[in-house]
Amino acid sequence: MSDEAHLPAEQPCQGSSSRFPGSHGDRRRPCSHPGASRPRPQEAFGLIILNKRSDFLAANNGKRAASGGLVLLVRDRADGSPHMRVGFTVTKKIGNAVIRNRMKRRFREIARAALPDHGIAGADHVIIGRASGIERDFAALQKDLDRALRMVAS
Repeated sequence: MSDEAHLPAEQPCQGSSSRFPGSHGDRRRPCSHPGASRPRPQEAFGLIILNKRSDFLAANNGKRAASGGLVLLVRDRADGSPHMRVGFTVTKKIGNAVIRNRMKRRFREIARAALPDHGIAGADHVIIGRASGIERDFAALQKDLDRALRMVAS
């Protein structure tokens, strides 16, 4: 056993107690770290990604439009928020994980381009992949989403 005491190399932030760490602090990140300084790319366009199952189930009660390689579900949230939320789903019967993730990446890109201009403000948009969308051209998928947004808007 050594007579030397263990001293951490990282010094605590000024104004914080060195004896008790904060309950919400991240011990791996220095105290001077500003956190997330930029918004996520989706939030720059007013889009927020859906990730709760209840939101997807609620969108199933809204308007539905099928077009080519996708099905679009749109439900007005009626909460007064102008932000559009968008979710993507591709079932396992469409293909393996590589195919499903590729479809969702393509859907994310067409939604990022189309929803800020043609989407419904304050609504949840869910894009469901179809088997015909696997080999569909990207431009054709964009037209499919535009056509579905027009059908839902009317």
